[in-house]
Amino acid sequence: MITADKRKAVFLLHQEGVSRRAIARQLRISRNAVRRIIAQSGQMPPPIRPPRFVLDADLLRRLHQECGGYAQRMLEKLREEHRLAVKYSTLTRHLRDLGISGPVQERCQRVPDEPGAEMQHDTSPFLVKVGGQWLRLQASLLYLRYSKRRYLQFYPVFDRFHMKCFLHLALMHWGYAAAVCVIDNTNLARWRGLGADAVMVPEMEVFARDHGFKFLCHAPRHSDRKAGEERSFLTVETNFIPGRTFASLEDLNRQALEWSTGRMEQRPQGKAGLIPAQAFEHERQFLTPLPTHLPAPYQLLERSVDEYGFVAVEANYYEVPGTGRGQIQVLRYLHHVVLCQDRRAVIEYPLLPWGVKNQIVRMPGQPARHRPRHLHLSSREEEKRLRALSPEVAAYVDFILSTPGLLRHQFLRRLWARHQRWGSTLFGRTIARAHRYHITSLETLERIALLLLDDTVLPDPMVDPDLEKRPAYQEGSLTDTPDLSRYDD
Repeated sequence: MITADKRKAVFLLHQEGVSRRAIARQLRISRNAVRRIIAQSGQMPPPIRPPRFVLDADLLRRLHQECGGYAQRMLEKLREEHRLAVKYSTLTRHLRDLGISGPVQERCQRVPDEPGAEMQHDTSPFLVKVGGQWLRLQASLLYLRYSKRRYLQFYPVFDRFHMKCFLHLALMHWGYAAAVCVIDNTNLARWRGLGADAVMVPEMEVFARDHGFKFLCHAPRHSDRKAGEERSFLTVETNFIPGRTFASLEDLNRQALEWSTGRMEQRPQGKAGLIPAQAFEHERQFLTPLPTHLPAPYQLLERSVDEYGFVAVEANYYEVPGTGRGQIQVLRYLHHVVLCQDRRAVIEYPLLPWGVKNQIVRMPGQPARHRPRHLHLSSREEEKRLRALSPEVAAYVDFILSTPGLLRHQFLRRLWARHQRWGSTLFGRTIARAHRYHITSLETLERIALLLLDDTVLPDPMVDPDLEKRPAYQEGSLTDTPDLSRYDD
């Protein structure tokens, strides 16, 4: 389309005596167009508007009621059922004129970028190829609204503990915190309520107070309140992930940290071309400095030491000093664990990388104790070995696997360990009696084995003959299954 300025230029050049060919060559338009513009004296022709499309008001009111007020569904019915080629904007205009459209949503209030006033946090799922395999990870990003600084990390699982760990690392890296951290209405930090009425989880409220800020949930359906944060995830998708290879999750987070706190801080941001590193130097005086020593977040886990002196943490086994069994406390940090007894730290181990399972971590510089081979075996392998012992043991394994509410895999591992200690003869006699009376307790199995080892004659329990005929007794239940059909009405 030839603009009004170009039409005016054609007419003025023609008045100056410039040929039509030269005008067409100079303005890069056809000679026929030059001829038409000269004939019209350089003026724009009056626009030819199609007649205004009018829809039946009664039809619109009926469709509005049938479709629950959804304009898109009304548009589909008009096109499919009534053969009316209506545009969406035309339909909404008619609805507004009739006064039956919903209320017009207000624009989000623009919040001024004041230094030190606000930071934003959110997560977004990403499908990333790590170590040759595709993993669905959660990207966690913290964003300073004024200076545009970012801190990015990826997590296989992102829960409340990892949220505290991430915010702690980000704020300790900056050394400062803004007054408010804007988040969505996530249950990781929110206890109840929405938006400005949200009440934070006491645990997260204490965490925020220790780090010098407060959580603030944006209004529902107003995620553009964190427009800078949401835009940052698009930058991660289009600028960080493409063209990069990641050998492991640790390598991914190392590159993410280098990209977000290195390259992006020196890159101009927005229309103003703001440099985040330079803007942060100005914003620093308005931020809250963090204490010089701030303890890292941790999880308190209660664990039992097994018979071999190991404690299980995240599907791996860590050696505990001493030979005694009992309860210990495990302080699970982001990258290491601390084993405690009686509120005193005993030993500290680095956590094995994510995805590593069924590995044994021993104390450095100590002689190796008995290696619990059963910890390395899957329950499937132990099940196969137990079934090969005898038909009686195989039948007991079937009973265990069919028992609901039982940690079956753990039970089979411990059952195989007892076979290694007791021997085949004592183990077979114990299992035969346990299967006969439907015993699913390892402690009861050990008591039976001790009595059999002492050649104690174990009497059969006295059971009412009528009780033995009941299917519940034969299946190992204490009572018959109640008849709940009377509650159907």
